[in-house]
Amino acid sequence: MMGTWEMVLAILGLAVITIATRGFFLFPDRELPMPPWLKQGLRYAPLAALAAVVAPEVIMTQGHLITTFKDARLYATLAATAWFFWRRDILGTIVTGTLVMVALRTGLGW
Repeated sequence: MMGTWEMVLAILGLAVITIATRGFFLFPDRELPMPPWLKQGLRYAPLAALAAVVAPEVIMTQGHLITTFKDARLYATLAATAWFFWRRDILGTIVTGTLVMVALRTGLGW
């Protein structure tokens, strides 16, 4: 078991590491030089991170791929995607996906 001083040291160490890593882009006075290919690639980083978080939630359940089409998440994802490509509206996309999922789960018990 850790003693009090070890816990305090661990918390302070984690705080320093957090501040250093999150503040890395805030500390310099001027923009860091980056090659154009890196800037272009970084434009897609948020989308890639979002896909990496959302995709497993849609196609997996309890660590295994879903094996049936009787899953409300699939239809909610399809409906939300269709809404987005039709209207280009993020709020509508979220509402559409949520409504389809709730309707299928409560109405059909999926």
